[in-house]
Amino acid sequence: MPETMLLVPGRSSKQGTSLNKGKFEDEYQEITSLVEMNEEDMVRLGFNNGDKLRLKNPVGETIVTCKSKKATDLPHGMIFIAYGPGSSRLMESDTAGSGMPLSKHLPVQVEKIG
Repeated sequence: MPETMLLVPGRSSKQGTSLNKGKFEDEYQEITSLVEMNEEDMVRLGFNNGDKLRLKNPVGETIVTCKSKKATDLPHGMIFIAYGPGSSRLMESDTAGSGMPLSKHLPVQVEKIG
């Protein structure tokens, strides 16, 4: 059964350095399809590092790989992904006049696949 969590896309240093090599390179694709999750949430949900997860909301869906973060580094119920193709599939096109899609605290359904 899918769990609803809050997705927070953002910039990461690894995303920035891999972007310099190119958006179509494996390194960038891997970094932007990795979701970080509170380690206690992962245990509760039966997820392991490297599991494939489907993130889904009314806008779209994407497949990501999960990685645990210390509970002190990421609050319960919240997940992080670096900006990229995966996170963009979950953002509405409305920018509220800012030029940047609204992208913080996106409720998404999270479920393990395969």
